[in-house]
Amino acid sequence: MIFDEFPNVIASVSGGKDSTVIFHLCLQVAREKGRLPLTVFWLDQEAEWQATVDQVTEWMTHPDVRPLWCQFPFKLFNATSTEDHWLHCWDPAVQDRWVHPQVDISLKENVYGTDRFHDLFAPILRHEFPGKSCCIAGVRTEESPTRHMGMTYYPKYKWITWGKRFDAKHYTFYPLYDWAYTDVWKSILDNQWSYNKLYDALYRYGTQVMDMRVSNVHHETAVRSLFFLQEVEPETYERLVQRIHGIDMAGKMGHDQYFVHALPLMFSSWREYRDYLLEHLIDNPVWRQHFHVWFTKFDEMGVDLSVKEWCGMVNAILCNDWEGVKLEQAYRRPELYHARKQRANVTG
Repeated sequence: MIFDEFPNVIASVSGGKDSTVIFHLCLQVAREKGRLPLTVFWLDQEAEWQATVDQVTEWMTHPDVRPLWCQFPFKLFNATSTEDHWLHCWDPAVQDRWVHPQVDISLKENVYGTDRFHDLFAPILRHEFPGKSCCIAGVRTEESPTRHMGMTYYPKYKWITWGKRFDAKHYTFYPLYDWAYTDVWKSILDNQWSYNKLYDALYRYGTQVMDMRVSNVHHETAVRSLFFLQEVEPETYERLVQRIHGIDMAGKMGHDQYFVHALPLMFSSWREYRDYLLEHLIDNPVWRQHFHVWFTKFDEMGVDLSVKEWCGMVNAILCNDWEGVKLEQAYRRPELYHARKQRANVTG
């Protein structure tokens, strides 16, 4: 139906298991509809697992694919350092220290009006495909209650709820929105599709299914990847250590020491501890104000926060999550949502 509705359909991939299914199903439908070559889009964040680069390379060099492999300069937040806050991906001034090299078939010039990762997707789609166009990506509601609400609540295009509208002509759709991760792996197994072999290493390592990330390794939600990167891909780890600060510190501390799990004995309350870290670790006044706004939201809920919530706020400081990526996820957890709703009913 999407191929019938849109003259330009782009498979948006990250190199993960969901992208594997998206790539092959889009390729199958494009072939059935006489719509080859299939455009495949990847925004390469430079600090990628080598296994991910290898998998995406296989897709991009497929004879029925038109590659839209983006390797141009933009910046990505570095959650491991209080001094080196950004990875300036594909910075030509440090070409000798890139985590992995550029390829001949990639786009190397940023003409899209922004240098932030999450802001690039819509401008790229509009610039490369001015007419009616859409991306198809592998996002599933199983991974987030908030995501479930967003993709089932109201239509974004005609009757489709499982998508995102950029403007009247440009959309992203998530047809795997109601799949479980077991559906994804069964599809890969049944069809004998090649997949990112990093998953095998993560499984052997004992990584939980929800933590099996195969994309960038140093932003707010990916720091835990550094705890085993040096064991799984030591050469990638060494290149990343040479590229940006903070990586080696995080990698050597590991999960138990990098993240906070209990209130230190020298503090009388979690709030005291949180506010102390905010005052002494975040030196940027704008970032500190962002944290203050988020912490005020939690403080004004009028409910007793669990250790999980307090640890989340503290760890957000330690990861420099001033934009509130992890904090928003915590704030929207079902238990806190119901607590806020109950309080609103009582005070209403």
